[in-house]
Amino acid sequence: MTHGVSFAAQSEDPAGQRSTTAAGRRIVAEALRAVDPAGARAAEQETAWRSRYPLHFRRLVEAGLADPDAWRRIASHGLDAVHAAMVVVPEADATGEPAPDLPLDSLLDVPAGHRLETVEVRGEGEAETEFGLPYRGKTLRGSALRAQLADWTDRGIIEPSVADIIGEVAAHPEWLRLDGRTMVVLGAGAEMGPLRPLLHWGATVAALDLPRSSVWERVLRTARAEAGRLLVPVEGSKAAAVEDDPPLAGVAGADLLAEVPAVADWILGLEGRPVVGNYLYADGATHVRVSVAADVLAQRVSRARPETALAFLATPTDVFVVPREAVEHANRAYADRSRTGKLVGRPLRWASRGRLLHRAYAPAADPGIADSLVPVQGPNYALAKRIQRWRATVARQEGQEVCFHIAPSTRTRSVVKSRALAAAFAGAPRFGVEVFEPETSNTLMAALLVHDLVAGTPQHEHPWQDEAYGAAHGGLWRVAYEPRSALGLAAVLGYAGARG
Repeated sequence: MTHGVSFAAQSEDPAGQRSTTAAGRRIVAEALRAVDPAGARAAEQETAWRSRYPLHFRRLVEAGLADPDAWRRIASHGLDAVHAAMVVVPEADATGEPAPDLPLDSLLDVPAGHRLETVEVRGEGEAETEFGLPYRGKTLRGSALRAQLADWTDRGIIEPSVADIIGEVAAHPEWLRLDGRTMVVLGAGAEMGPLRPLLHWGATVAALDLPRSSVWERVLRTARAEAGRLLVPVEGSKAAAVEDDPPLAGVAGADLLAEVPAVADWILGLEGRPVVGNYLYADGATHVRVSVAADVLAQRVSRARPETALAFLATPTDVFVVPREAVEHANRAYADRSRTGKLVGRPLRWASRGRLLHRAYAPAADPGIADSLVPVQGPNYALAKRIQRWRATVARQEGQEVCFHIAPSTRTRSVVKSRALAAAFAGAPRFGVEVFEPETSNTLMAALLVHDLVAGTPQHEHPWQDEAYGAAHGGLWRVAYEPRSALGLAAVLGYAGARG
């Protein structure tokens, strides 16, 4: 097992295996236990976790819907369970003998084993003076931008609050520089991250990603072409010798899984009010590990500097509570579906025993539950993203500044490498879902982030309303059919279109 943040070994397993399934069941059960004991037992006793986990992740939302305090307790207990289920695996000593695991929370105060220095890269471009949104080969500004936002709102691709927010940002381009802030982008090379748009606008960005030259060559190339300041972490002994990009790409970065204390100290040494944004992604269980490492990092930085803000991008392929207006939009779409859709839908629902093409919401649902979990993404992905939602809820309750927005489905490399998801994305427009290109998504979401940091966010009675505010879900909340009941058909249509 690679050293750093990892799953705890199972005490009941003689081989000491680090089971992600056992950890996932236990975390969900502990999150539910005080609020929904029956749901906790169901999660504990689930024997087909990898196929049936969506039922239990939905229950995490349903159990907290009636009472804001119950929602917050689920989040708090869930995070406690995450921290109990994860450990720090020390690096083997000189003899190769493994040392005992350490508690995860030891990372909150253990001294760093080495120091990261900062190398600054200044962009050579001109800062943007008017907000523009890249979309289908054009940059939308002014009336064209307003028209596109109105179209997305009318079709249910974004919530109306998104259009309002972007309108405010467009009216205040001076916000885009984020003066006085240092935006820490965890996962600097991620396609969904805000690194490029923020640098384009002239902001200061502290970038963190793995020490891989291929990643940093791309990040540094972006930084040179744009207008902002990029702050790059380099191990202290190597920083003084760095003079130009090729050697910098070879020594930049840090592995957050193994270097939380050093990364935290690096962030705390930067000028400007920090914003720690989690844009990390990895396959499988590693996604949970990096999400947990980022969570501990954010806690350590926030304890030393309470003015730290946290930023998250939520996936639309999850379970969310949605306002009555979204339910009504979806029900109108269901009632107005084409004659062909009605004729095809009835036999498909009958043949599939109701699993295919059923309506998204009950007619009188207020609020509704949008269940867009995609089983092929797996329980580790769902858990990694739920950890971020829980932290946003708890931090907001504790008075910390939080920027949280749901991003649209996007054709990133990490997503379309799955043939099933790529096909579903290709067929999604047939059902009223728009899949975005990365440059549109990351600019749109960066603008929402800027608005929250400069203008603030409204206070809501229930945490689900905080999640729904400014949601750019791509249409998944407002389509006629429950998304999972149309996913297979979307994939079939996508495959057919690709062959054609």
